[in-house]
Amino acid sequence: MRNFLIRLIINTVALWVVSSLYGGVAFAPGSGLGDYLLAGLVLGLVNTFIRPVLLVLTLPINFLSLGLFTLVVNAVVLLIVAGLTSLNVSGFVGAVVGALLLTIVSYLLNLLFR
Repeated sequence: MRNFLIRLIINTVALWVVSSLYGGVAFAPGSGLGDYLLAGLVLGLVNTFIRPVLLVLTLPINFLSLGLFTLVVNAVVLLIVAGLTSLNVSGFVGAVVGALLLTIVSYLLNLLFR
């Protein structure tokens, strides 16, 4: 339960930081803490259940691109989260840049919480 709450906090803070730094990923006007928490929860669930399936399905192209296609998978995950929450992503390029920033911020927050 503790690990789940830590992951939820990390996802929520990472989404908040990315939406604050990058205009291509933003929450709807008037969004509050509940919207950020919901998006963090959905991001955690999509990362847990859908992302591994996508990575297995794209394994050959990921192998050929030396792992760079994982960024495209992360962008698709971000678009899925945007479709299910009040998160707005400005197209696929915005999702790729947002996914890259989200990966960096999540990594730094993981270092901080460990």
